[in-house]
Amino acid sequence: QVQLVESGGGLVQAGGSLRLSCAVSGRISIFAVMGWFRQAPGKQRELVARFRSGSTTDYADSVKGRFTISRDNAKTTVYLQMNSLKSEDTAVYYCNVIEFSNRQYWGQGTQVTVSS
Repeated sequence: QVQLVESGGGLVQAGGSLRLSCAVSGRISIFAVMGWFRQAPGKQRELVARFRSGSTTDYADSVKGRFTISRDNAKTTVYLQMNSLKSEDTAVYYCNVIEFSNRQYWGQGTQVTVSS
């Protein structure tokens, strides 16, 4: 089993910054994908940013240039640096990892609220 624990969410004013962290524990392996999703009220969960195929990164168009995904060398912590936050970034942010077997795991989520 793999456990994911997110932290770093909170309330911030528009234009501000937050850094989310996702600590990975348990049966650590080399994951095919490590990333972040978010879900706003009444909306579907959507990809925010991810690592795949090693170090390739993908970003949602809405966050390009504002958010940066990174991880530590041991690949047991994944970060999401969020700058120039907008009210539309308000959502619950979830950490996600996918094994090469396609089994995937989710964190419990952390709330990010951006006030305008």
